Amino acid sequence: MKKRMLACLMTLVMTGMLAACGNSAGEEQPVQDNSSAGTTEETQAPAETGNAGGDTIVLKLGHIQSESDLWHLGAQKFADTVSELSGGEIKVDIYPNSTLGGDRDMAEGMMMGTVDIALIAGVLSNFDDSISILEIPYLFRSDEEFETIVYGEVGQEIADHVLSSSGIRILDWWERGPRLITSSRPINSVEDMKGLKIRIPEISAMEKVFSAWGAAATTMSWSEVYPGLQQGVIEAQENPIPFFYSGSIYEVNKYIARTNHKYEYVTIAMSDAVYSGLTEEQQNIIMQAAKAATEYENEETSRVTEENLKDMVDNYEVTVTEPDTSGFIAIADEVAPEYAESIGQLDLYNKIQEALGR
Repeated sequence: MKKRMLACLMTLVMTGMLAACGNSAGEEQPVQDNSSAGTTEETQAPAETGNAGGDTIVLKLGHIQSESDLWHLGAQKFADTVSELSGGEIKVDIYPNSTLGGDRDMAEGMMMGTVDIALIAGVLSNFDDSISILEIPYLFRSDEEFETIVYGEVGQEIADHVLSSSGIRILDWWERGPRLITSSRPINSVEDMKGLKIRIPEISAMEKVFSAWGAAATTMSWSEVYPGLQQGVIEAQENPIPFFYSGSIYEVNKYIARTNHKYEYVTIAMSDAVYSGLTEEQQNIIMQAAKAATEYENEETSRVTEENLKDMVDNYEVTVTEPDTSGFIAIADEVAPEYAESIGQLDLYNKIQEALGR
């Protein structure tokens, strides 16, 4: 915009024709500066709305993982598809390794319109209670149940709630696979959870259920988990296989329990302020690219999960147990409706139960 104003002033001086700088209905909006990948620009403007001058629209996509992670590969698929479908009119620059901030930073940035797109997981539950329901252990007991909900009517209802309350538009849901427990001793039933010093994320639904199982659950940053296990500060942690595999947790925890206590997701989400600034055609391109990236990501996650597990068993002397989950489920089912009611989401919880035939 500054360049356009300067050009207009120069034309005014040279020709004396004020009309040359008159505003038009298709006047371009500022193109975002992508010269600094390591910082979040507080003054970043939303994407151009009309692209009248033919300039490339540049969108920033941030995530917390490394360039080798599945999230980054999915983000690259999204960026490539956007470029292809738009004929290069829209460009997506990817910022891995929390260079646009952590999950909460990026979520807040999308709310303000200073972050365009981000891969955000459970932290969205801090901005909308409806999505907190998805954090309840054993709400889903298979990939099929998870997909029935998040890709169906209820998933859309939750996405609409998040959009209304926060201004964050969930473009699609990426599957991360089930969460398993790694530990320094085998876990074969819920009885083995009693007193277990386990790290869990700072998610209230999980805190309540793990406590009900008798675990000594604690929260800490992911960067502290490996040394915490190594030094005996904690005995266990839980995550999807690709996540703890990339963190080399198999070096300090030699047991993996297939609890499958939570089917995990990460959203590819976009600032609605930025999305609304695009034309309808450009919005359709964003949605098509999100779908293509989701299909790619889900297939890769399934493949890599099996490869990672086989590698840990074959090459790192890891033992996998198949615990009796009936005790886990019974206790989780007692806690779940109480938790849902405490956050004002009992109707949504019951709707999910009904959709799953329970």
